[in-house]
Amino acid sequence: MVNQKKYRRVYDYIKIFIDQNKFTLNNKLPSENFLCSKFSVSRETVRLAMKILRDEGRIYSVKGSGTFFDRNYALKENGPEDRSKIQIGFITQGYDYNTSSNLVRGIKHSLNKDSIELKIFITDNKLSNERSCLKSCSTGFDGLIVDGVKASIMNPNLDCYSLIDKKNTRLIFFNNYYMGSPYPRVTIDDAQCADELVRRLTENGHRHIAGIFMYDNYQGQEKYNGFMRNIIKYDAVFKDEYVKWCVSDESFNKKSFPGTLWKFIKSLPRVTAIVCCNYMVLNMIMEIFAEKGISVPGDYSVVGFDYSGSDWKERKITASIHPGFEMGVKVGQNILKMVDDPDFRNHDYSYVFPPHINEGESIRNLKE
Repeated sequence: MVNQKKYRRVYDYIKIFIDQNKFTLNNKLPSENFLCSKFSVSRETVRLAMKILRDEGRIYSVKGSGTFFDRNYALKENGPEDRSKIQIGFITQGYDYNTSSNLVRGIKHSLNKDSIELKIFITDNKLSNERSCLKSCSTGFDGLIVDGVKASIMNPNLDCYSLIDKKNTRLIFFNNYYMGSPYPRVTIDDAQCADELVRRLTENGHRHIAGIFMYDNYQGQEKYNGFMRNIIKYDAVFKDEYVKWCVSDESFNKKSFPGTLWKFIKSLPRVTAIVCCNYMVLNMIMEIFAEKGISVPGDYSVVGFDYSGSDWKERKITASIHPGFEMGVKVGQNILKMVDDPDFRNHDYSYVFPPHINEGESIRNLKE
Protein backbone atom coordinates (compact mmCIF):
# COMPACT_ATOMS: atom_id res chain seq x y z
CA MET A 1 0.00 0.00 0.00
CA VAL A 2 1.36 3.42 -0.96
CA ASN A 3 2.08 5.84 1.90
CA GLN A 4 -0.08 8.88 1.15
CA LYS A 5 2.33 11.36 2.77
CA LYS A 6 5.23 10.03 0.69
CA TYR A 7 3.31 10.22 -2.60
CA ARG A 8 2.31 13.80 -1.76
CA ARG A 9 5.96 14.77 -1.23
CA VAL A 10 6.82 13.57 -4.74
CA TYR A 11 3.71 15.26 -6.19
CA ASP A 12 4.50 18.62 -4.55
CA TYR A 13 8.16 18.45 -5.61
CA ILE A 14 7.23 17.90 -9.27
CA LYS A 15 4.72 20.78 -9.19
CA ILE A 16 7.44 23.10 -7.86
CA PHE A 17 9.86 21.78 -10.48
CA ILE A 18 7.33 22.60 -13.21
CA ASP A 19 6.76 26.10 -11.83
CA GLN A 20 10.51 26.77 -11.74
CA ASN A 21 11.13 25.53 -15.28
CA LYS A 22 8.07 26.71 -17.19
CA PHE A 23 9.96 29.67 -18.66
CA THR A 24 13.03 27.59 -19.65
CA LEU A 25 13.75 25.30 -22.59
CA ASN A 26 13.85 22.27 -20.27
CA ASN A 27 10.48 20.58 -19.78
CA LYS A 28 11.77 17.08 -19.00
CA LEU A 29 10.97 15.83 -15.51
CA PRO A 30 13.49 14.11 -13.22
CA SER A 31 13.71 10.35 -13.71
CA GLU A 32 11.95 7.72 -11.61
CA ASN A 33 15.32 6.61 -10.24
CA PHE A 34 16.17 10.16 -9.14
CA LEU A 35 12.81 10.63 -7.39
CA CYS A 36 12.98 7.22 -5.68
CA SER A 37 16.47 8.01 -4.37
CA LYS A 38 15.71 11.60 -3.36
CA PHE A 39 12.62 10.74 -1.32
CA SER A 40 13.55 7.16 -0.32
CA VAL A 41 10.30 5.83 -1.79
CA SER A 42 9.31 2.94 -4.02
CA ARG A 43 8.62 3.13 -7.75
CA GLU A 44 4.97 2.49 -6.92
CA THR A 45 4.86 5.73 -4.89
CA VAL A 46 6.55 7.75 -7.66
CA ARG A 47 4.23 6.27 -10.29
CA LEU A 48 1.15 7.16 -8.25
CA ALA A 49 2.29 10.80 -8.05
CA MET A 50 3.01 10.76 -11.81
CA LYS A 51 -0.41 9.23 -12.56
CA ILE A 52 -2.23 11.97 -10.67
CA LEU A 53 -0.21 14.67 -12.45
CA ARG A 54 -0.88 12.95 -15.78
CA ASP A 55 -4.62 12.70 -15.03
CA GLU A 56 -4.62 16.43 -14.22
CA GLY A 57 -3.13 17.13 -17.64
CA ARG A 58 0.13 18.55 -16.30
CA ILE A 59 2.53 15.92 -17.69
CA TYR A 60 2.86 13.39 -20.49
CA SER A 61 5.28 10.56 -21.34
CA VAL A 62 7.15 9.79 -24.56
CA LYS A 63 8.21 6.17 -24.94
CA GLY A 64 11.99 5.88 -24.86
CA SER A 65 12.49 9.56 -23.99
CA GLY A 66 10.98 10.12 -20.55
CA THR A 67 8.26 12.22 -18.93
CA PHE A 68 7.69 15.90 -19.70
CA PHE A 69 5.46 18.65 -18.38
CA ASP A 70 3.00 20.49 -20.61
CA ARG A 71 4.42 24.01 -20.80
CA ASN A 72 1.21 25.50 -22.21
CA TYR A 73 -0.79 24.06 -19.30
CA ALA A 74 1.76 25.42 -16.79
CA LEU A 75 1.73 28.92 -18.28
CA LYS A 76 -2.04 28.98 -18.57
CA GLU A 77 -2.47 27.81 -14.97
CA ASN A 78 -0.08 30.46 -13.71
CA GLY A 79 -2.05 33.24 -15.35
CA PRO A 80 -0.98 36.90 -15.53
CA GLU A 81 1.11 38.14 -12.62
CA ASP A 82 -0.96 40.17 -10.17
CA ARG A 83 1.24 43.16 -9.37
CA SER A 84 -1.34 44.41 -6.86
CA LYS A 85 0.00 41.70 -4.54
CA ILE A 86 3.28 41.66 -2.65
CA GLN A 87 5.44 39.00 -4.33
CA ILE A 88 7.62 36.93 -1.99
CA GLY A 89 9.99 34.19 -3.19
CA PHE A 90 11.10 31.31 -0.98
CA ILE A 91 14.35 29.63 -2.14
CA THR A 92 15.07 26.44 -0.20
CA GLN A 93 17.48 23.53 -0.50
CA GLY A 94 14.52 21.18 -0.09
CA TYR A 95 16.51 18.07 0.83
CA ASP A 96 15.07 17.81 4.37
CA TYR A 97 11.33 17.49 3.72
CA ASN A 98 10.34 17.94 7.38
CA THR A 99 12.29 21.17 7.81
CA SER A 100 11.12 22.56 4.45
CA SER A 101 7.43 21.76 5.03
CA ASN A 102 7.50 23.22 8.54
CA LEU A 103 9.20 26.37 7.29
CA VAL A 104 6.64 26.75 4.50
CA ARG A 105 3.81 26.36 7.01
CA GLY A 106 5.36 29.03 9.20
CA ILE A 107 5.97 31.42 6.32
CA LYS A 108 2.43 30.96 5.00
CA HIS A 109 1.09 31.55 8.51
CA SER A 110 2.86 34.91 8.76
CA LEU A 111 1.98 35.85 5.15
CA ASN A 112 -1.66 34.85 5.55
CA LYS A 113 -3.05 37.83 3.67
CA ASP A 114 -4.88 38.13 0.37
CA SER A 115 -2.44 40.86 -0.62
CA ILE A 116 0.61 38.54 -0.57
CA GLU A 117 1.68 35.82 -3.00
CA LEU A 118 4.37 33.24 -2.07
CA LYS A 119 6.31 31.36 -4.75
CA ILE A 120 8.56 28.42 -3.84
CA PHE A 121 11.85 27.50 -5.55
CA ILE A 122 14.02 24.45 -4.79
CA THR A 123 17.79 24.36 -5.34
CA ASP A 124 18.46 20.73 -4.28
CA ASN A 125 21.62 22.28 -2.76
CA LYS A 126 23.08 22.83 -6.25
CA LEU A 127 24.81 26.10 -7.11
CA SER A 128 23.64 25.91 -10.73
CA ASN A 129 20.04 25.50 -9.55
CA GLU A 130 20.45 28.41 -7.16
CA ARG A 131 21.56 30.58 -10.08
CA SER A 132 18.52 29.54 -12.12
CA CYS A 133 16.23 30.34 -9.18
CA LEU A 134 17.82 33.76 -8.68
CA LYS A 135 17.44 34.58 -12.37
CA SER A 136 13.76 33.64 -12.12
CA CYS A 137 13.47 35.99 -9.13
CA SER A 138 15.48 38.87 -10.62
CA THR A 139 12.37 40.87 -11.48
CA GLY A 140 8.86 41.11 -10.10
CA PHE A 141 9.63 40.18 -6.50
CA ASP A 142 9.41 42.43 -3.46
CA GLY A 143 11.31 40.08 -1.16
CA LEU A 144 13.25 36.81 -1.13
CA ILE A 145 13.68 34.32 1.72
CA VAL A 146 16.78 32.20 1.03
CA ASP A 147 18.59 29.15 2.42
CA GLY A 148 22.15 29.48 1.08
CA VAL A 149 23.72 26.74 -1.05
CA LYS A 150 27.10 25.31 0.03
CA ALA A 151 27.47 28.52 1.98
CA SER A 152 30.97 27.89 3.33
CA ILE A 153 32.64 27.74 -0.10
CA MET A 154 33.18 30.41 -2.73
CA ASN A 155 29.77 31.13 -4.24
CA PRO A 156 29.66 32.08 -7.95
CA ASN A 157 26.15 33.50 -7.58
CA LEU A 158 26.91 36.51 -5.40
CA ASP A 159 26.65 38.66 -8.54
CA CYS A 160 22.99 37.63 -8.84
CA TYR A 161 22.34 38.59 -5.24
CA SER A 162 24.05 41.93 -5.82
CA LEU A 163 21.89 42.68 -8.87
CA ILE A 164 18.72 41.76 -6.98
CA ASP A 165 19.81 43.91 -4.04
CA LYS A 166 20.43 46.91 -6.31
CA LYS A 167 16.76 46.72 -7.34
CA ASN A 168 15.85 47.15 -3.66
CA THR A 169 14.39 43.66 -3.48
CA ARG A 170 14.52 42.70 0.18
CA LEU A 171 16.67 39.67 1.02
CA ILE A 172 16.71 37.63 4.21
CA PHE A 173 18.52 34.32 4.80
CA PHE A 174 17.66 31.45 7.12
CA ASN A 175 19.82 28.52 8.31
CA ASN A 176 22.71 29.00 5.86
CA TYR A 177 23.99 32.39 4.78
CA TYR A 178 27.07 33.76 3.02
CA MET A 179 29.69 35.10 5.41
CA GLY A 180 30.48 38.73 4.68
CA SER A 181 27.20 39.39 2.87
CA PRO A 182 25.23 42.37 4.23
CA TYR A 183 21.85 40.63 4.39
CA PRO A 184 19.97 39.78 7.60
CA ARG A 185 19.60 36.15 8.61
CA VAL A 186 17.51 34.04 10.94
CA THR A 187 19.60 31.23 12.43
CA ILE A 188 19.99 28.93 15.42
CA ASP A 189 22.68 29.37 18.08
CA ASP A 190 24.70 26.33 16.98
CA ALA A 191 27.58 27.15 19.32
CA GLN A 192 25.30 27.03 22.36
CA CYS A 193 23.68 23.88 21.03
CA ALA A 194 27.11 22.21 20.76
CA ASP A 195 27.79 23.17 24.38
CA GLU A 196 24.51 21.61 25.52
CA LEU A 197 25.12 18.34 23.68
CA VAL A 198 28.80 17.86 24.56
CA ARG A 199 28.18 18.80 28.19
CA ARG A 200 25.48 16.14 28.53
CA LEU A 201 27.83 13.51 27.13
CA THR A 202 30.77 14.42 29.35
CA GLU A 203 28.55 14.65 32.45
CA ASN A 204 27.67 11.01 31.77
CA GLY A 205 31.31 9.98 31.61
CA HIS A 206 31.95 10.07 27.84
CA ARG A 207 35.43 11.26 26.88
CA HIS A 208 35.94 9.62 23.50
CA ILE A 209 33.33 11.47 21.41
CA ALA A 210 33.15 11.43 17.60
CA GLY A 211 31.50 14.09 15.45
CA ILE A 212 30.14 14.01 11.89
CA PHE A 213 29.95 17.39 10.11
CA MET A 214 29.31 18.91 6.65
CA TYR A 215 32.12 21.22 5.58
CA ASP A 216 30.42 22.84 2.58
CA ASN A 217 27.73 24.70 4.51
CA TYR A 218 28.19 27.45 7.04
CA GLN A 219 26.01 25.74 9.63
CA GLY A 220 28.26 22.68 9.51
CA GLN A 221 31.34 24.74 10.26
CA GLU A 222 29.63 26.59 13.11
CA LYS A 223 28.56 23.26 14.63
CA TYR A 224 32.09 21.89 14.29
CA ASN A 225 33.63 24.99 15.89
CA GLY A 226 31.23 24.72 18.81
CA PHE A 227 31.86 20.98 19.11
CA MET A 228 35.65 21.35 19.28
CA ARG A 229 35.55 24.28 21.72
CA ASN A 230 33.43 22.21 24.08
CA ILE A 231 35.47 19.03 23.67
CA ILE A 232 38.33 21.11 25.05
CA LYS A 233 36.16 22.96 27.60
CA TYR A 234 34.80 19.74 29.13
CA ASP A 235 38.14 17.91 28.98
CA ALA A 236 37.13 15.22 26.48
CA VAL A 237 39.72 13.58 24.25
CA PHE A 238 40.83 15.92 21.44
CA LYS A 239 41.77 13.88 18.35
CA ASP A 240 41.51 14.90 14.70
CA GLU A 241 40.55 11.35 13.72
CA TYR A 242 37.42 11.63 15.87
CA VAL A 243 35.90 14.04 13.32
CA LYS A 244 34.37 12.92 10.02
CA TRP A 245 34.04 15.66 7.42
CA CYS A 246 31.46 15.10 4.69
CA VAL A 247 30.14 16.95 1.64
CA SER A 248 26.39 17.57 1.74
CA ASP A 249 25.88 15.98 -1.70
CA GLU A 250 27.56 12.84 -0.38
CA SER A 251 24.92 12.46 2.33
CA PHE A 252 22.16 12.13 -0.29
CA ASN A 253 23.69 8.91 -1.62
CA LYS A 254 21.91 6.27 0.41
CA LYS A 255 23.88 3.49 -1.26
CA SER A 256 27.46 4.55 -0.52
CA PHE A 257 27.19 7.02 2.39
CA PRO A 258 26.14 4.45 5.06
CA GLY A 259 29.24 2.42 4.21
CA THR A 260 31.42 5.51 4.58
CA LEU A 261 29.95 6.27 8.00
CA TRP A 262 30.28 2.68 9.21
CA LYS A 263 33.93 2.55 8.13
CA PHE A 264 34.56 5.73 10.12
CA ILE A 265 32.85 4.37 13.25
CA LYS A 266 34.61 1.00 13.06
CA SER A 267 37.99 2.75 12.88
CA LEU A 268 37.45 4.28 16.36
CA PRO A 269 37.20 1.41 18.86
CA ARG A 270 37.44 3.69 21.91
CA VAL A 271 34.63 6.04 20.86
CA THR A 272 31.49 5.67 22.99
CA ALA A 273 29.41 8.61 21.70
CA ILE A 274 28.60 10.21 18.35
CA VAL A 275 27.42 13.77 17.65
CA CYS A 276 25.46 14.05 14.37
CA CYS A 277 25.38 17.40 12.59
CA ASN A 278 21.82 17.08 11.26
CA TYR A 279 18.66 15.00 11.10
CA MET A 280 19.64 13.13 7.95
CA VAL A 281 22.97 11.98 9.37
CA LEU A 282 21.38 11.00 12.68
CA ASN A 283 18.76 8.90 10.90
CA MET A 284 21.44 7.21 8.81
CA ILE A 285 23.49 6.35 11.91
CA MET A 286 20.41 4.91 13.62
CA GLU A 287 19.58 2.83 10.52
CA ILE A 288 23.14 1.48 10.35
CA PHE A 289 23.05 0.51 14.02
CA ALA A 290 19.63 -1.13 13.69
CA GLU A 291 20.84 -3.16 10.70
CA LYS A 292 23.94 -4.34 12.55
CA GLY A 293 22.21 -5.06 15.84
CA ILE A 294 23.98 -2.24 17.68
CA SER A 295 22.14 -0.81 20.68
CA VAL A 296 21.60 2.90 21.45
CA PRO A 297 22.53 3.83 24.12
CA GLY A 298 23.81 0.39 25.22
CA ASP A 299 26.66 0.21 22.69
CA TYR A 300 26.86 3.85 21.56
CA SER A 301 25.36 7.10 22.78
CA VAL A 302 24.00 9.25 19.94
CA VAL A 303 22.98 12.93 19.96
CA GLY A 304 22.27 15.38 17.18
CA PHE A 305 21.62 18.87 15.92
CA ASP A 306 18.43 20.06 14.17
CA TYR A 307 16.04 17.16 14.67
CA SER A 308 13.21 18.04 12.27
CA GLY A 309 10.89 15.04 12.59
CA SER A 310 7.62 15.34 14.49
CA ASP A 311 8.39 12.10 16.40
CA TRP A 312 11.17 13.48 18.59
CA LYS A 313 9.33 12.67 21.84
CA GLU A 314 8.56 9.10 20.77
CA ARG A 315 12.09 8.32 19.54
CA LYS A 316 13.64 9.67 22.75
CA ILE A 317 16.80 10.96 21.04
CA THR A 318 18.74 13.64 22.89
CA ALA A 319 18.94 16.35 20.23
CA SER A 320 18.25 19.97 19.46
CA ILE A 321 14.80 20.38 17.89
CA HIS A 322 14.77 22.45 14.70
CA PRO A 323 12.28 25.33 15.10
CA GLY A 324 10.99 24.93 11.54
CA PHE A 325 7.52 26.46 11.95
CA GLU A 326 8.71 29.19 14.32
CA MET A 327 11.62 30.03 12.00
CA GLY A 328 9.21 30.26 9.08
CA VAL A 329 6.99 32.64 11.04
CA LYS A 330 9.98 34.81 11.98
CA VAL A 331 11.44 35.11 8.46
CA GLY A 332 7.94 35.74 7.08
CA GLN A 333 7.29 38.51 9.59
CA ASN A 334 10.70 40.09 9.05
CA ILE A 335 10.55 40.06 5.25
CA LEU A 336 7.20 41.88 5.42
CA LYS A 337 8.66 44.43 7.84
CA MET A 338 11.55 44.95 5.43
CA VAL A 339 9.18 45.42 2.48
CA ASP A 340 7.30 48.07 4.46
CA ASP A 341 10.53 49.77 5.62
CA PRO A 342 12.03 52.27 3.14
CA ASP A 343 15.10 52.47 5.37
CA PHE A 344 15.46 48.68 5.71
CA ARG A 345 19.22 48.72 5.09
CA ASN A 346 19.80 50.63 8.32
CA HIS A 347 17.74 48.33 10.52
CA ASP A 348 18.72 44.90 11.77
CA TYR A 349 16.23 42.16 10.90
CA SER A 350 18.46 39.27 11.96
CA TYR A 351 17.39 36.86 14.70
CA VAL A 352 19.05 33.95 16.52
CA PHE A 353 16.96 31.14 18.02
CA PRO A 354 18.26 29.66 21.26
CA PRO A 355 18.59 25.85 21.12
CA HIS A 356 15.71 23.69 22.32
CA ILE A 357 17.18 20.42 23.60
CA ASN A 358 15.01 17.33 23.90
CA GLU A 359 16.13 15.35 26.93
CA GLY A 360 15.92 11.89 25.44
CA GLU A 361 17.25 8.48 26.43
CA SER A 362 20.04 8.08 23.87
CA ILE A 363 22.94 8.83 26.27
CA ARG A 364 24.34 6.02 28.41
CA ASN A 365 25.66 6.90 31.83
CA LEU A 366 29.17 5.42 31.91
CA LYS A 367 29.64 6.43 35.55
CA GLU A 368 27.12 3.88 36.83
